[in-house]
Amino acid sequence: MSTVLEATTEDFPIAGTFTISRGSKTTASVVTCRITKDGIGGWGECVPYGRYNETIASVLAEIEAIRPRIESGLTRLELQTAMQPGAARNAVDCALWDLEAKQKDKSVHELAGLSSPGTLTTAYTLSLAEPDAMRKQAAQYAHRALLKIKVGTTDDASRIRAVREGAPESRIILDANEGWTPDSLAYHFAICAEQRIDLIEQPLPAGNDQALATITRPVPVCADESVHATGDLPALVDRYDAVNIKLDKTGGLTEALRMRDAATSLGLKVMVGCMVGTSLGMAPAILAAQGADFVDLDGPLLLARDRTPGLRYEASLVFPPEPRLWG
Repeated sequence: MSTVLEATTEDFPIAGTFTISRGSKTTASVVTCRITKDGIGGWGECVPYGRYNETIASVLAEIEAIRPRIESGLTRLELQTAMQPGAARNAVDCALWDLEAKQKDKSVHELAGLSSPGTLTTAYTLSLAEPDAMRKQAAQYAHRALLKIKVGTTDDASRIRAVREGAPESRIILDANEGWTPDSLAYHFAICAEQRIDLIEQPLPAGNDQALATITRPVPVCADESVHATGDLPALVDRYDAVNIKLDKTGGLTEALRMRDAATSLGLKVMVGCMVGTSLGMAPAILAAQGADFVDLDGPLLLARDRTPGLRYEASLVFPPEPRLWG
């Protein structure tokens, strides 16, 4: 029996421009991993992220380094210690899940001992822009149940108020992308409470977030850049109320499921998020997001072109993937 691992890069145009405090992008560049055994193939996708010192080249190199061991029979559980958490392991881990599901003619949720997945309410992300432009964006998508807005500027208060004006009934998640300072926390927290913000993601830089442990948090605060895998959780419980689980950080579905359960046991709320990728990247995350407090799996909605078949989205709902896509 022969096993072959292949990794390729693909570019998917973004509809317009996606902007956060660190910069803008017009293309989602992903790495796709396909593992084939005896004519049956499984695949997974990851998005290298520069914030974590990842590039397309570095992720391809990581996958190439593990290829001989995968082709020699390395199991998915062995993979967890053979590779570090991150985008490369995510693509390989999810490809192994998909391959096993197809080999055994079972769904991934059955293999994982999970209940059949249901539909989820996902956030829809608004790019960072000037306040008036963000107000218009919010008004355009005010029919959505949950909006996520990017901030991290010298005048976030105007942007927060503008979005609330544009979408007075939507629930709102705020993502500061490490853009605030300890001195500005109390001011920004007051604005968020005033504008009925549901959750604030990563207000302070990872590694410099100690101030969150000593300040009253009127709005729940969620760790993103400060948390990657299960081992990070215990150190966060004094300063965060929630954690954002992304498969490109955890290194795949295997660790994401473990991390979700560990976070819940520590009393932390769970958000399952994503990088800007295709439906293939979102599909495994839908399993991890079952029962999550917040879901942000809108990557394909930000693209001008997705995979076929892609995930099914209706209004604010995202549906579980078809087996033809993944799992």
